[in-house]
Amino acid sequence: MAKPGHSWSRAPARKEEEEEEEEGEDPLDARIARTGCLEQHRELQECMEQHRDWRHCQAQLRAFGACMARREQRER
Repeated sequence: MAKPGHSWSRAPARKEEEEEEEEGEDPLDARIARTGCLEQHRELQECMEQHRDWRHCQAQLRAFGACMARREQRER
């Protein structure tokens, strides 16, 4: 049986993302930081690390989703 939690993988890094990785910054964190939702994402990650089950992190998940939705609305 699979362990609870997530197990997704990312697409191969592009050249600019590879350069960011060399500088020590996670390209996914950099992309999320540009959305303005990095704090909510980190809170969600911390909850996932602590509980290892997204069902225990619903408040953080909703906060991150709401932040991303606000960002999408601003871009329209």
